[in-house]
Formats: sequence, structure tokens, C-alpha cells
Amino acid sequence: MKLDVIRFQFGADATNSLLFIDGEFECYGLEDEYRDVKVMHETCIPEGEYKIKLRTEGGFHSKYVAKYGAFHKGMLWLQDVPGFTYILIHTGNTDQHTSGCYIIGETQTDLDKGKDGFVGNSGVAYKKMYPKLADAILAGEDVTIKYTHIKDLINLPEMVSDLRGQVKILESAAIGKKII
Repeated sequence: MKLDVIRFQFGADATNSLLFIDGEFECYGLEDEYRDVKVMHETCIPEGEYKIKLRTEGGFHSKYVAKYGAFHKGMLWLQDVPGFTYILIHTGNTDQHTSGCYIIGETQTDLDKGKDGFVGNSGVAYKKMYPKLADAILAGEDVTIKYTHIKDLINLPEMVSDLRGQVKILESAAIGKKII
């Protein structure tokens, strides 16, 4: 199973993203802000691809066992993140709740409207996504997550050319001409 995090908005205190599972949109994501030099609990996860395992110890695990009961099999734990330890995927609403981890939600607020960012219905998104990942991990499947900046996915010259072509078609249609 492959998760892709596409970061598309970078603010003073937070980073907004979209999360896809095997190419299908799953939910929104929120992290701390991008920094060239890591500051503990205040920096987004470095770009790259990481394996996810289940972590069955620690404070978050105990809290989630109490909250979710048998549904919870362990925290979603990113492996071998350079300069980071115990990076988890969990619930929360603002960058105050991330502490360097990745939080998910069903809705997301534009960072131009709030520097801390916001994802809503985080518990709903978590309950929808968690069993997919936990079941795959427990079945022995490799589950990875890849963090990418949107600029790395866009071929700008090709996109501009396509947009120019679409504008020509629309302009021609407006004056009743066909483009061959």
C-alpha cells in the first residue's frame, strides 16, 4: 500500500497537504511549517518515502487504546525519518497538535485564513483511514508514505502550453469558429 502526501500550501506555522492511498484521495493533512534547519516539534517531515509500522507503546498508544478500544492496533509510525524520532499519523486540528507529526482531517482551512492551519473532523478521517493501513501492516504488506512538494509534480511548460490551447478553444467557441 502506498500513501502519497502532496504538500500544496506553505504557511508561517503550518503546511497543508492532500493524502492519497494507492492513487485515490483519502483526506487532508496538516503538519508544522517547512524549515531548512529542524526545530524539534516545529518542523514538517522531510520530503522522502518512509515505511509505516505499528507502534504499540508510549503515551499516544495508551491514549488511543483508551479512546478506540479493540479498533486500535498500534500507532501509525513512520520509520527512519532523518533527524526525527517517533513520527506518527494521528488526530488533531491545528499545528499546535502536530508536534512534528502528521495529522489528518475531512476538511481543511486555507492557510491565508489562519497561520496555525486547521483540519476538521479529524476523528472521522482517522476512523476511515486507520483500519486500511493497520490491516495491511498486520497482514505483512509493505505500507509506505511519500512526502512531495506539489511543484515537483507539475511540469510547468507543458501545463502552460495546455492552458494556452484550452484558452484558444474557448475563444474560438465564443466567436463560433472551429479549431482543426
